[in-house]
Amino acid sequence: MTCPDAQEGAQLNKAAYPLKLPNSIKQAAQHLAKEDGVSLNQWISSAVAQKVGSVETAAEFFAKRAAKAKGKGLMHYLVNAPDVPEEGIELRETRMAAKRA
Repeated sequence: MTCPDAQEGAQLNKAAYPLKLPNSIKQAAQHLAKEDGVSLNQWISSAVAQKVGSVETAAEFFAKRAAKAKGKGLMHYLVNAPDVPEEGIELRETRMAAKRA
């Protein structure tokens, strides 16, 4: 038997979030959850936690790298960077604008 305070604390640490998934992704997640022997909710929670952990780890890594960066070292790469024709820049900007639309 659990004490009411423990149950209340557990409920406070969880948030409900209505999630809309494409059917194909939901079916794949259900299949994987079944293979792992867990509920779909547990499987999705674990997948989100893994993603958050990897993004936070990557952000810390790049923040540390950026802190060590020096302008002098950057100039070495900028000076040696290839010239990009204007058409290439315009094409890339057009593609990026199309993706945003």
